[in-house]
Amino acid sequence: MDDQLALRIRLFRESGQVRPEVAAFVTEELAALAAGGHTVTEDTAGMLTSHLMMALTRLLDGEPIAAFTTDEQVADELADHPEAVARAREISGRAERALGAALPESEINFLALHLAVLAQHSPA
Repeated sequence: MDDQLALRIRLFRESGQVRPEVAAFVTEELAALAAGGHTVTEDTAGMLTSHLMMALTRLLDGEPIAAFTTDEQVADELADHPEAVARAREISGRAERALGAALPESEINFLALHLAVLAQHSPA
C-alpha cells in the first residue's frame, strides 16, 4: 500500500467517518491483496477502499443498504470475472465473522467490480 492510500484510510478513521475496527479490517484486506500480487495503491484501490469502508460502517451503524437499480447490469459485467466475485464473497464472509457486518448481494457485486478493476491494474 502506498502512502496516499494509507493517508486515505487514516483520514477516514481520524475524521470519525469510519470505525477504527473497519479501518483495520480494510487495511488487512488490502495487505492480503498486495501479498497476493495485486498492485494496491491510491490510484488502483482508492475507490475500492472508500466504498468498502463506508459500506461496512453503514452496516455496523444499522443503516439500510438498498439494492441498486443497476444490479442486473453489474451482474452481467461480472460474468467475465468469476475470480473477482469469489474474492468479494470471501471478503464479505471475513467481514461478517470479524465485524458482524454481512454485505448484501448488491454490495458484494460492487466490491467484485472494484476487485476486477484492481486485477486489471496488477501484473498477471
